[in-house]
Amino acid sequence: MKSLFPPLLFLLLFLLSCNRDLPTHKDISVARNELPMVLKKFNNAFANGDLTILDSLTTENYVHTNGSSKVISKTDWFNYLQQRNRQLKSGDLKVMDYSLEEQQIEYQGTTAIVTGKVHIVTRDSLGTKEHEYRITNIWVYGNGGWKRAGFHDGKIQKP
Repeated sequence: MKSLFPPLLFLLLFLLSCNRDLPTHKDISVARNELPMVLKKFNNAFANGDLTILDSLTTENYVHTNGSSKVISKTDWFNYLQQRNRQLKSGDLKVMDYSLEEQQIEYQGTTAIVTGKVHIVTRDSLGTKEHEYRITNIWVYGNGGWKRAGFHDGKIQKP
């Protein structure tokens, strides 16, 4: 009679290799503590136009929506960011303040829904502008850590 040990060992190793991408309960707990720091890193990168960091913190199938345009892909958003970066580097656009206020995070397993209010002050050739937006972000946790998968904002109208 053949031994069942080699096939069972192979099956066990196969199953373990399939699950290596799934975070454990402990991993998720650690990840929850990391997300607020990742949010700060992301917001600083956006304010300063650091496209390398923004790329590393967004999923490949990232979806971006706001009240002033149709839904756009990561590629389209990065095209906008590159144009914005040229303005930042030339000094035509200066970000005087960029902050996420009233931040709340709701976790759903390896997904987080981040809401809050973004306050931004910029200066360009037309002068200083101040805006506030209500935002909703979808963040997912995986092998590469936290990445933003979706974004939506709506401009807060001043009374």
